[in-house]
Amino acid sequence: MLTDQEIARYRRHLVLKEIGGEGQQRLKAARVLVVGAGGLGSPLILYLAAAGVGQIGIIDDDRVSLDNLQRQVLHGTESVGMPKTRSAANTVWSLNPHVDVKLFTTRLVAENALSIVGAFDIVADGSDNFATRYLVNDACYLAKRPLVAAALGPFDGQLTTFRAFETNADGQPNPNYRCLFPAPPPDGTVPACSEAGILGAVAGVLGCLQAVEVVKELLGIGEGLVGRLMLYDALQARFSQVGYAWDPENPLNGRNPSLKDLSHHIG
Repeated sequence: MLTDQEIARYRRHLVLKEIGGEGQQRLKAARVLVVGAGGLGSPLILYLAAAGVGQIGIIDDDRVSLDNLQRQVLHGTESVGMPKTRSAANTVWSLNPHVDVKLFTTRLVAENALSIVGAFDIVADGSDNFATRYLVNDACYLAKRPLVAAALGPFDGQLTTFRAFETNADGQPNPNYRCLFPAPPPDGTVPACSEAGILGAVAGVLGCLQAVEVVKELLGIGEGLVGRLMLYDALQARFSQVGYAWDPENPLNGRNPSLKDLSHHIG
């Protein structure tokens, strides 16, 4: 049940017929894992905490640096040098003391991914490298957890939702990340954020949208982004979408899957 303080805090949610008291209690009981407490994770974690998600897991092995603060609004100047997980927890608790924060100050790897992912109801991926994105995708499929994934460019971003462990209305499996991107780009072809740069507010746009989709998935409201890739172009001030479908040749949930565990991520 919601306390009097929580009723006052979430009043704007409670008057929404799509949420109400029952929906707010579902958020309070929910467990969300956020992969990465950086540019995407910052607005995502802030809005999940503000929304009253009961437990937020945060996994990140990095420390706050001064050049993070241009886009990673979860952290302050006084947090420079601090583990991002600890800085994130401090901010969450100052925003909403009703939220339980579970910290994983480590890297997500094949050896720990299933146990960490399996402890949560849904995963939001805000990682900044392809190896982690494929690992999160595979772990969520094997653990049967929904995944809301976002990625950023210098002035653009993309967002989608994967529920690859389920089938669609036609009885076909839902697509996963490997259906959308069968293989990572060759090394060196996609520059890191430190090389390419990024407009900080672009991370805010995508992280906020990611929080919206996580809440929708938790509450079962609206239309999700399964099979749809949302694209944002900041320079053109334009949103667009492209559809994508299950690839029967993909190695994870295709007709003849070859990936049965996470051992291919080791080494």
